[in-house]
Amino acid sequence: MYSLLLDSSNTSLAVGLEKEGQLVAFTAYEAWQRQSEHMIPEIDKILNSIHVKREDIDKIICAIGPGSYTGVRIALTIAKVASLCLEKPIYPVSSLRILKDDDKPSICLINARSNRSYFGVYKGNEIIIEDTIKTNDEVKEYISSHPDYSICGDARYLGYENKDTNVGLQMISLLKVLKKADNDLAVKPVYLKD
Repeated sequence: MYSLLLDSSNTSLAVGLEKEGQLVAFTAYEAWQRQSEHMIPEIDKILNSIHVKREDIDKIICAIGPGSYTGVRIALTIAKVASLCLEKPIYPVSSLRILKDDDKPSICLINARSNRSYFGVYKGNEIIIEDTIKTNDEVKEYISSHPDYSICGDARYLGYENKDTNVGLQMISLLKVLKKADNDLAVKPVYLKD
């Protein structure tokens, strides 16, 4: 059986399939304001490319935010419809957590606009700082006081180089710590903005 991996929480979209701990198919690319047009066709392409039927999916792992208000809702809506139609569980995951570096502590960032950042800090599977929203100045101060940490996500808006992450592989690496949603249709997106 396969796990369907979905993320559209930022400017790109990512769709993948996992089987027995291996990423067997994956695509990710920039699709800003076009994720809703591309995600379902990408799911179909991936399924068809390795001759997998929808019925072969046994779980859906979905990034639920923080991130783009509309982007977060796209993947989650598709995950909920797939969960309902296939009667398969959703495993929600933080959009920041899937950006982390497995090799060292990670400052994970997504541009929240208006001089703010979505911010979370992780070390392996440990959460050092829960997902939150900070001003860009607060983020820069934290980065400067933790020079040995990886900066993950697209940090170019802050003037930093970032470590690229394969979100599909990260979703798989988190399978052992992710929990099934109590109620798949009640999974809520995480926005953090007021």
